[in-house]
Amino acid sequence: MSLLDVRPDDRVLEIGFGAGLAILQLSRIAREGYVCGIDHSELMLRQARRRNAAGIRRGVVDLRLASVDALPAFDAPFDKILAVNAVLFWTEPDARFAQLRHLLRPGGLIAVAHQPRGPGATDETSATRGREIAAALTRAGFSAVRVETLHLRPAVACALGVNAAGP
Repeated sequence: MSLLDVRPDDRVLEIGFGAGLAILQLSRIAREGYVCGIDHSELMLRQARRRNAAGIRRGVVDLRLASVDALPAFDAPFDKILAVNAVLFWTEPDARFAQLRHLLRPGGLIAVAHQPRGPGATDETSATRGREIAAALTRAGFSAVRVETLHLRPAVACALGVNAAGP
């Protein structure tokens, strides 16, 4: 989330918000903007709505039951898009990234983070997955694609890309 450099008036979309922890932090930063999240789990939607009740009441937070495989309609392009540990669950990631690029304003930024979990999870597993995600972003038309590593255990690889072409 820190790599997105979210501004107070940004429009931000999180794919797979889970319990809504990042949504809460994003809405505190984009306090004059709009923070939208989609998740396919009704349980996560309920938890995130409780956690983000104040932001929802203020009209800054919008949480939706939806999937990246069937994106809902949005009123305007986003400045930033975030997905954490979600890509592994997507069908046709290249096509999904292309769709997400069209949801970003020109110059908009996407950050896709992955931290491997479970037995055998290593820093190298994370680095490999980060390179794979970066390659998918490039194939989807993002520019200035790079991978940043957050040194946790195991490491978190975050692939970032810019929508240079616009929607």
